[in-house]
Amino acid sequence: MKESFDTIIDRQNTDSIKYDFAARRGLPEDVLPLWVADMDFRTPPCVIEALVEKSRHGIFGYSDTREDYFEVLHEWFSRQFGWHIRPEWLVKTPGVVYAICAAIRSLTNEGDAVLIQEPVYYPFSGSIRANGRKLVVNQLVYSDGKYTIDFEDFEKKIVQNKVKLFILCSPHNPVGRVWTKEELLKLGDICLKHGVIVVADEIHADFTYPGHRHQVFVNLKPEFSDITITCTAPTKTFNLAGLQISNIFIANQAIRRKFKQEIVRSGYSQPNIMGIVACRAAYKDGGPWLEELKQYLKGNLDYLREFLEQRLPRIKLVEPEGTYLVWLDCSALGLDDNALEDFIVNKARLWLDSGTMFGAGGEGFQRINIACPRAILEQALTRLESAVNRL
Repeated sequence: MKESFDTIIDRQNTDSIKYDFAARRGLPEDVLPLWVADMDFRTPPCVIEALVEKSRHGIFGYSDTREDYFEVLHEWFSRQFGWHIRPEWLVKTPGVVYAICAAIRSLTNEGDAVLIQEPVYYPFSGSIRANGRKLVVNQLVYSDGKYTIDFEDFEKKIVQNKVKLFILCSPHNPVGRVWTKEELLKLGDICLKHGVIVVADEIHADFTYPGHRHQVFVNLKPEFSDITITCTAPTKTFNLAGLQISNIFIANQAIRRKFKQEIVRSGYSQPNIMGIVACRAAYKDGGPWLEELKQYLKGNLDYLREFLEQRLPRIKLVEPEGTYLVWLDCSALGLDDNALEDFIVNKARLWLDSGTMFGAGGEGFQRINIACPRAILEQALTRLESAVNRL
């Protein structure tokens, strides 16, 4: 049965961070939330059925994964990306950000330099600072509506700061780049040359638009296996963020041992049983649902693009190659960042993510989540249009 992504599901009073905590965060109660990266769609029916069946069993004891869990992962990654994982590489964590923090603590010392490419997912910088490491930024270059990497600056920053760890965002959140094979090889070769470990956050790997294909970083060159931690999760792909399950792959035995030791020190042991059940069901049977979803998201992106071109030309779409998170260039509105945030929240009555949250180069931008029924996206854009017309 074809999924109806147009169905609006009431998420209020469900303990949703997205919908139920505006007032607690100092925002008006009537803001329309299109910020945090979860979707306003039900998870695939196969996942719901698997969770209901497990619930009916009625026992929620300590649990771990069996061989069939890995087999489902292997089938998914080999079919989607031509990446053949091994059982011993797998380390399960409650989230990708948790894994990034564990990597930082286990593979660097306090004061060591960790490099990121801003503007980028803001927990990267927060995790580096919270763990007492030195934040180093290789800022992405924005030109003619597209972002590229300054490779000369990337290597210079590594050498000057004696960088130990690089956190790669691929596909990139929030600018929407799906890095090419050539770009990733350049980054990887520089890291190999200078002994830099790469933590590849590939949580958005399943969301690419036509004409673009995600390249698994570690799969591009055998030598990359020696320096890479690959972070994956079904949570973005199948809308399972609240179930807290991630699959981390580390081929290098010494790195994997240090990483697992840090997990033990943190007090984490077995994954959430419902996370296990949902992940296995999603990767096993959720493929057709995902393909339908991607078509719907493309339709939302087309709608957004046309709306901005025809009715909001002062706000520019940074054309995404992947993810359902879209980067909007609002600089032509002529507002500083405080005024822009006030405008979005109090005039347009929208809850988006301010560009400044993502670090250097985020000034004048807003990130919008388009993984919602088209009627909600239309309502949000109509609010924005009305507010812009009153400027």
